[in-house]
Amino acid sequence: MAETVEMTEAKKNASDSYGADQIQVLEGLEAVRKRPAMYIGDIGTKGLHHLVYEVVDNSIDEALAGHCDTIDVRIRPDNSIRVQDNGRGIPVAIHAKEGRSALEVVMTVLHAGGKFDKDSYKVSGGLHGVGVSCVNALSDMLLVEVHRDGKVYQQEYSEGKPKYDVKEVGKSDIRGTIVTFHPDATIFQASEYNYDTLAARLRELSFLNKGITLTLTDERHTNDDGSLVTDTFHSELGLVEFVKYLDGTRSPLIEDVIYMEGEKQNIPVEIAMVYNDSYTENLHSYVNNINTHEGGTHLSGFRRGLTRTLKKYADNSGATKNLKFEIAGDDFREGLTCVISVKVQEPQFEGQTKTKLGNSEVMGAVDQAVSEMLENYLEEHPKDARQIVDKVILAATARHAARKAREMVQRKGAMSGMGLPGKLADCQSKEPSKSEIFLVEGDSAGGTAKQGRNREFQAILPLRGKILNVEKAMVHKIYENEEIRNIYTALGVHIGTEEDSKALNMDKLRYHKVIIMCDADVDGSHIQTLILTFYYRYMKELIENGYVYIATPPLYQVKKGKEGVYCWNDEERDRVIERMKGPNKDGSVHVQRYKGLGEMNAEQLWETTMNPDSRTLRQVTIDNGTEADRIFSMLMGDEVPPRREFIEKNAVYAKLDV
Repeated sequence: MAETVEMTEAKKNASDSYGADQIQVLEGLEAVRKRPAMYIGDIGTKGLHHLVYEVVDNSIDEALAGHCDTIDVRIRPDNSIRVQDNGRGIPVAIHAKEGRSALEVVMTVLHAGGKFDKDSYKVSGGLHGVGVSCVNALSDMLLVEVHRDGKVYQQEYSEGKPKYDVKEVGKSDIRGTIVTFHPDATIFQASEYNYDTLAARLRELSFLNKGITLTLTDERHTNDDGSLVTDTFHSELGLVEFVKYLDGTRSPLIEDVIYMEGEKQNIPVEIAMVYNDSYTENLHSYVNNINTHEGGTHLSGFRRGLTRTLKKYADNSGATKNLKFEIAGDDFREGLTCVISVKVQEPQFEGQTKTKLGNSEVMGAVDQAVSEMLENYLEEHPKDARQIVDKVILAATARHAARKAREMVQRKGAMSGMGLPGKLADCQSKEPSKSEIFLVEGDSAGGTAKQGRNREFQAILPLRGKILNVEKAMVHKIYENEEIRNIYTALGVHIGTEEDSKALNMDKLRYHKVIIMCDADVDGSHIQTLILTFYYRYMKELIENGYVYIATPPLYQVKKGKEGVYCWNDEERDRVIERMKGPNKDGSVHVQRYKGLGEMNAEQLWETTMNPDSRTLRQVTIDNGTEADRIFSMLMGDEVPPRREFIEKNAVYAKLDV
């Protein structure tokens, strides 16, 4: 159980010979500092955290090869990161081709490492990235310490350049590699690591690599008792526990998690799935620990095997004999939560963000695995099988009704050149890349926004109250909902493809900034969450393409005499009050609390929230699909205790508005 992938004795013996000669050099580091976004995605928060994942990937590679079972990650007080593993330690001998220590080659040459040698690593989790050398290039300080063969070796770097040759600095009774690095502040727009973001990825890795222990410690903060904030992630059951974690706030339809693990066509495949009583499908796929959120051949193989096997069982049981329409692939996946993990020796990635698997041989392997797994389960669990088939038939019936509702949306859509929602105040521009739409809470605020906007490129769509909670609604109810229909038709997107009835055709999208603008209070946050849930479940392509934003209206205006300052949080308000009072504390500074957008006049709303030259927009991104799925189901589902715990932990409205 301690190993992630079944390993043959020959493979183990080959990987034990991991030494300097196995390090292959592919190219240099020259361009990384000049164009960092090309290598790590961006230079914001996402890119900052990606540095940690690259270092951890090296340790995970050792675990995949069977040589490491403990990885410790620490956020240091200065926002540097320390990652320690108990693997074999990066080789330090002189590299024959390079004429310098293999450790220095790994740390300073892009795409250099044992993962490119098939005898060292059968599969690697880091092939999608650029390795630890990229982290080195983008750090103003990096120290690597290797415990190997009873000795300790180290080398320090700045901006990717060694400060000295690799040197022996002592003896050691442990083994492994310790990497400590501090991101270069002249490159990154963000500097602070988010504990929860790192915790989500380490938790994910623990599920995907059962038997490994990963710990995360935050040395910047302490608990009430003075202890450091820390978490340990370890899973003995792997994907079975992953699916249970993801589905923890949903009501299960069947008792057991359906699970299989094994090699099909020489490809290690691991699948865990369970059905719940929700109306959404939640499929999460991984290749060598990489979250392939764009899917690919492994996901296609899963869908094909699932549809064929369940359809055959349903037909043979006689459950579908009275249906007057065909059951579609979507129907078999409604209420399904599934994690698919495959290990591929030479993965080929494609798609917009290079997270779509293209290896054709993987489709058949996963198809075969799913078929065998499901056939056995359905035969051995007739009661659960009937529950699943009944759920599928109900989904098919609802989809049939939803199709009519969806067609109604299309007929009233913008494609005909007419039929835009009556409440929509459209912009003059017909160029999507220059146009933006504000979804505004309520008619009152909508009226103010219409007065304050720039008509040339800003459109306003007022929403009446709280839109439908799509997490708990059947699909046809969603398409029948007036507010949701208005959103579809205003945006001009086409719903549904042959492969996926919820997929969006983005060709007719009318705005490239879709901005949620709600009151800065608890109700406003609730409406924001409802809209985001709808986007995540039914318009995910909008988020994935970077088109969704949240406006940030101010909470306060602080005035003294003729001076007025807007404030976006309590701390900022207090600082402004102290400054305005001055050393003599003279004058009664006036504070206005904006409980709603409608309390601002059109000029104020434009100045603080809508003017591109002065506003702050928060772009909505999906950093971790599995965690996003879990949080949305928890926030909008039926289970109260986990929601209350989440709100108490993350509450920003600690005081009541009186």
